[in-house]
Amino acid sequence: MEHRLELYPSWRARILAAAVIMETVFLLPACEGRKKATTPPPPVVSVMTVGRKDVPVSFEFVAQTQSSHLVNIQARVSGFLDRRMYTEGSLVKEGQVLFLMDAKPFQVQLDQARAALTKQEAALEMARLNLERTKPLTEQNALSQKDLDDATGHYQSAAAAVEQAKAEVEAAKLNLSYTTITSPVTGVSSSAIQTDGTYVSTQNSLLTTVAVLSPIWVNFSISENEMQKYRDEVSRGLLRPPGGEKYEIEIILVDGSLYPHTGRITFAEPSYSAQTGTFLLRATVGNPKGLLRPNQYVRARLKGAIRPNAILLPQRAVQQGSKGHFVWVVGKDGKVEQRPVTVGQWRGDDWFISEGLESGEQVVVEGGLTLRPGMTVSVKPYDAGKGPGTDGISQKKEAQRAANR
Repeated sequence: MEHRLELYPSWRARILAAAVIMETVFLLPACEGRKKATTPPPPVVSVMTVGRKDVPVSFEFVAQTQSSHLVNIQARVSGFLDRRMYTEGSLVKEGQVLFLMDAKPFQVQLDQARAALTKQEAALEMARLNLERTKPLTEQNALSQKDLDDATGHYQSAAAAVEQAKAEVEAAKLNLSYTTITSPVTGVSSSAIQTDGTYVSTQNSLLTTVAVLSPIWVNFSISENEMQKYRDEVSRGLLRPPGGEKYEIEIILVDGSLYPHTGRITFAEPSYSAQTGTFLLRATVGNPKGLLRPNQYVRARLKGAIRPNAILLPQRAVQQGSKGHFVWVVGKDGKVEQRPVTVGQWRGDDWFISEGLESGEQVVVEGGLTLRPGMTVSVKPYDAGKGPGTDGISQKKEAQRAANR
């Protein structure tokens, strides 16, 4: 009896094993059919055909504005400052009175100079009459030649004294006019450095400044490396500058808006700065409404250059790996190839491709995150009007599906 109980579990295990084997044999074809039915189709990617064309390019630099004519308003004579005649910080016109100095001492000097002139004119008249009387008497030998020479000398000396007195009168008039201090240009005024009642002399003669706003200068600098790169690209035919290097200058304000007036480069520093190693350029821009103010930071955009036979790709088509930038190129057999490329300057949302691609090749723009070399894909034309946000979402979904696999 004990022997029979020991054999029962063994026979039961054999029967169960046989049943499992039979079930596996019957279910295996069904599993293989299901596996073949769930094979995913080739991924769909958006592609664009590479083409070469002449593309206008621009260069942007950080710039700072400067008044084209900054005038220091200084007192020309020493005296007491009577009062300020303008509103500080306001726009002043050419010839507008800015300051008045105490004119009484200078009026007195003018009166003295005029009195001295009258005295010298009287002396000249006496010398003239004396010379007229002496000449006929000398001809009649009533007076000696010495008397005639003395009379002539007195007349000439009196005439010189009159001219000197006239010059002193003019100098006194100028000094009196200098007590009324006007603006020589139209521009925005600065604060008054000297207050009313201050004695102004050569040590503190600066009263204020007036800055011309239109035209205004825009200064920006190009580094030595940028200048060398620019020259190399021009010499290699990768960049074609405008005729006569006459770039059009656009000004971009701090909020990103475009300033309504453009300008031209009017000055180039003949040498590099020893401190910064940069090359200074200056553009002159109209500023009729005074929107730009001196020492304001803006961006200067140089327009007019052309990149001939250039290749442009959307930024989303270019990926970066451990060995640099690359794109996916679809071959004639529908299989993708990872192609390293050399990227250049940005242009909006596109990238210039310097090396790695040729005209007529098809490059994957959307759907390239999950690709592998040699993978077969289904292509559709790239829609340039499609927003990058939609593409970004689709690429994220593709990446998630790839991670789930």
